[in-house]
Amino acid sequence: MLSLIKGVHNSIVFNIIGVILMADTERTTETTTTAPVENGATTETVVARHAGTGAKVEMIVYYIIGLLEGLLAIRFVLSLLGANQNNGFAQFIYNLTYPFVAPFFGLFGYTFQYGVARFEFETLVAMAIYSLIGYAIGRLLRIGRA
Repeated sequence: MLSLIKGVHNSIVFNIIGVILMADTERTTETTTTAPVENGATTETVVARHAGTGAKVEMIVYYIIGLLEGLLAIRFVLSLLGANQNNGFAQFIYNLTYPFVAPFFGLFGYTFQYGVARFEFETLVAMAIYSLIGYAIGRLLRIGRA
């Protein structure tokens, strides 16, 4: 039963994302006004650009990646300074960022320790990888827009 609910949820989420990505990405409104002809006619064209759905999704992606990068940077500094695991803030940051850094732990012979000052290369690699992924997603969302 639980797998059925998860499958339906995933299907709905993917359908919503597909509709958002296929929606119009930018609307342009053009208004032309002409001043009275006294010292010669002047025409002013005002073009207002509104962020469409695709642009909004792109901004959301960049916001999420920026938030993740910020959290990983805090983790890096806490690890570098040897933050105490028993501190609530340090524990919160370590627990929140662990799933994002965990795939890179075996990369440089990581031994899991809290409270010891350590230059955490894995976190830096994770930050670089997630930045590239976010940039790639943002560029894919930009395809087809002027």
